[in-house]
Amino acid sequence: MKLRRAIGGAALGIGAVAAANRMLTQGAGELEPALIGEQRTYRWRGMNVAYTEAGDPDDQDLVLLHGINAAGSGGEFREIFTELASEYHVVAPDLPGFGRSDRPPLRYSAALYEDFVTDFLGEFDEPAVLASSLTASYVAAAVRDADVSQLILVCPTTKAGPQPKQALRELFRAPLVGTAAYNLITSRRSLRHFSADHGYYDTSNLSDEWVDYQWRTTHQKNARFAPASFVSGYLNSDIDLGETLADLDVPVTLVWGREADVTPLSDGRTLADEADARLVVFDDAMLLPHVEHPESFLRTVREELAETA
Repeated sequence: MKLRRAIGGAALGIGAVAAANRMLTQGAGELEPALIGEQRTYRWRGMNVAYTEAGDPDDQDLVLLHGINAAGSGGEFREIFTELASEYHVVAPDLPGFGRSDRPPLRYSAALYEDFVTDFLGEFDEPAVLASSLTASYVAAAVRDADVSQLILVCPTTKAGPQPKQALRELFRAPLVGTAAYNLITSRRSLRHFSADHGYYDTSNLSDEWVDYQWRTTHQKNARFAPASFVSGYLNSDIDLGETLADLDVPVTLVWGREADVTPLSDGRTLADEADARLVVFDDAMLLPHVEHPESFLRTVREELAETA
């Protein structure tokens, strides 16, 4: 009798967790575009990769590539996208596994994103590229096989997680336990905490509306699979970033928040020396100077691109 009760209680518990997981996904609803512009689809390896395009196609191509985190999307550039489109032909994809792009249950890797960036940039004629954090390392690797005119990299890094841990990745991929664990780290409270702790210097710049968008993008169908590879270290890049950038025959500008702690400014200074790159530092900023100081950031982009026009 006791055994039957225990089994019955466990079954009820499992059922409750499964029901809660389903409710969260259903409650997120269909995700609308985070950026204003023409909504396009790039077909890549059987996936539909969503991107937003704006500006005059005859103007210089400028590709914006968002950073990697559980809630990553092209919406990272929401504060500067429209203004950039007044001067450039701007394109901002949601990377595979994120945002409004397809999210198949792959074991995502840095190599996959390097291949995507290489192929996507190859669709344009020597575009300038603005990339953030870990994605900047994919761009650096891709540029060896894609023609670009200039790189502007925001707090670039090759490491944003532990050394690869297969058990951790498979935990988050698990249908029941993994989904529940993922839902814990992508609750609105957790998303706000992580953003306030590392992303924003002034948390008043983090709106409730944006936290809600982040929550909804992290609760789309199959949303946990790309972040599972991220938190377990499988999206870390193996390249030597300084050496790779130094070998490129394109101008490189590094943009850093002075108060960044995940990738501290000391890393930026070292990387600028190794890559012979210009370093632009924003006070009162961490990982998102383009969000917290959009007008100053726009001036920096215009100045840097004007030098190579």
